[in-house]
Formats: sequence, C-alpha cells, structure tokens
Amino acid sequence: MRIVVCPDSFKGSLSAKRAAEMMTAACQQVNKEAEVFQKAMADGGEGTVEALVFATNGHYVHKDITGPLGEKIRASYGVHGNEPKAFIEVGNTAGLVQVPEEKRNPYETTSYGLGEMLRHVIDDGFQEVIIGLGGSATNDGGLGMLTALGVTFRDAEGKPVGMYGKDVLHVAEVDVSGIDPRLEQMTIQVASDVDNPLCGELGASAVFGPQKGATPSQVKELDQALDNYGTLLEKQFGRPLKTIEGAGAAGGLGAAFLAIGATLVSGASLVGETIQLEEAIQNSDLVMTGEGKSDVQTLYGKAPSYVASLAKKHKKPVLLLSGAIDDPEFRLNEVFSAVSSIMNKPMTLHEAMAQAETLLYEQTVRVLTTCLSSYNNESL
Repeated sequence: MRIVVCPDSFKGSLSAKRAAEMMTAACQQVNKEAEVFQKAMADGGEGTVEALVFATNGHYVHKDITGPLGEKIRASYGVHGNEPKAFIEVGNTAGLVQVPEEKRNPYETTSYGLGEMLRHVIDDGFQEVIIGLGGSATNDGGLGMLTALGVTFRDAEGKPVGMYGKDVLHVAEVDVSGIDPRLEQMTIQVASDVDNPLCGELGASAVFGPQKGATPSQVKELDQALDNYGTLLEKQFGRPLKTIEGAGAAGGLGAAFLAIGATLVSGASLVGETIQLEEAIQNSDLVMTGEGKSDVQTLYGKAPSYVASLAKKHKKPVLLLSGAIDDPEFRLNEVFSAVSSIMNKPMTLHEAMAQAETLLYEQTVRVLTTCLSSYNNESL
C-alpha cells in the first residue's frame, strides 16, 4: 500500500515537516508494510521554506539582516538540494511572529530585511528564487525591501524618506536609477495564497492591517498612502500594479515584487510542483493531508484544497485531519473523502496545541484503521 502524507503546518504547534513525520509514524504502526511518502506542504505562508528544503534534501544559509522592527537579526534562506534555486520566507525576515504583540504597529515595521536577504541570495550566485509571501508584519508596500534593493523614495521637499510603514505616507517621488541591475537577470516566483489588490476595501491595509496592529485611522491613512505610492511605482516601472490580483499580499509586498518583474503564483501549486507532489499522488493508493484549522477558507487556495484537487484528478481518496473543523454546512466533505478533527475530547485551544503531536498521531491511527477496515487494497 502506498500512502502520501502531505500536511500543511498546524500553525503555532506543528511544522508541516513534523506533522508529516507524525502521520508517517502512525501509518507505519497501522500497516508496517506500507510505503509512506512524506511531502510536507505549504501555500506561501509559515513553513514554506522548511517544506521546500525538506522535500528537496536542501540546506539553509544563515545571514545577518535587519528585522521587522529595525533591529539586527540572524535569519536564513533555503537552498534546493538538486537545483541552483534559493527559497526565502517573508515570515522569518519581516514576519509577524518576530514582533511581540505589544509592539505590533505597521507604522513601525519594515520589509527592509527582505530586500537584504534577496541581495544576499544574488551575491551568493543564485539567479532563481522562490519567495513565500505569507505572515508579514508590514504594511509598507515593499518600500523597505525596494529601498534595500537600491530604489530611493523622496518626500515633497526632495528629501529621502525612511524605510518604515509610516514613511509611505510621505512618498512623493520614486527614483529607480540606483536599483540593483542584477535583478534583471533574476527569475523570482512569489508564492501567495491571497488575491487582494493593493488598495480599497479588499486591499492590503483594510483586510490585513488590523491583524498587524493597525488602528482604524491607520488603516485609512495607509490605504490612501499606498494608493499614491502604487501610482508612483506604476509610473516608474511602467507596468500596472495596484489592481493586479495579489498586489496587496503581505502588506503590499505583492505590488513591489510585481514592480521588479516577479511572477505571483498560487503558493500551494508552486510548492506542490517543486516537491513533485502530483507524481507521488498519481502513484499512491491513499492521500492524507491536514492543517491547524479547516473552514470554508480552506477551499480557496489553501494547501489541503490543492492536495484534494490533485487527488480528485487521479481518482485517489483523500483524508483531511485538522486541529479544528469549522464547517457547519459540510462544504469540506464535497472536496475530501473524509474530514476529521484530531481532538478526541473537549479541551481548550492551549491544551490542544500543547498535545498536537500526540493528537495527530492517535487520530491518524484511528482514521487509517477505519479506512483499511472499510476498503480492501484493491478498492484503495
């Protein structure tokens, strides 16, 4: 029997890699002769680099960069194990998890370190990079990142502005003459699971600003500032940006990447293609995936729904195991062969997260045992 385990991370408790390891161990307990293929998944958010490094037998390179609050931090990028390709994650260069809750304020955060990490990748000789765009602490429209790459932003008096979110409010001029020319030789793919535009009711500030600490007045000011900022970028880079799907991802970093010629793609599909997930599913008998919480949003670009689409394409049963299920209309059951929460009794969120490894292991055993008792190997 061939089983593909391809979970996303259980945010805050289990990385995708660790979740895959626990599910694999459980599968092997139920059927010691089973061939289990681990394909840790991600959709551009937390754990994207880890999933790609793990799946390709790659490694990490550590660098000193500027953190989201302007402090110096030690961060890393990943390297593909078989190809000259680098992986960068916004979450560990300008990530919300790097900012203490009491300090979360998009006026005071910057994406400058992301630009520094991209420069390091270029310095180290890579011409192809995949960037996981989720989990940012910023709402600076990529001003910090572009500044690190050599773009100069000036205010109405012609003076250079700073690199933080608040500085976007004062941008009146964009000078791209100093941008790193090596970017023209780069192939940059940006993995994202959102399709928001840069501005407006569905834009970066309105939708994602509050979770990064933005007050209602800041949301309004940042949205207006990004509208002006986006217009200036469009003029200087000569391409539409503001209304393109995904431009508002990661506090407007999507627009900045589009400006320098990057391609925005579905995070789940990009990760899936890189780890050769479809080939594994095509040659499997059963597919198992999971995530921290599953609801109707799971069906829109999240890693488990991408896994389910591949399983359906190749007519393979696919099981979803999640930390919590919030699906009163049973929409998930239209996509997955079976849906199951790993919680086996009433417990608090804190208790569930603390016991996530054990709960996932035990529920995988239960679900697979039930599956095997219901279907013989020929029907699987």
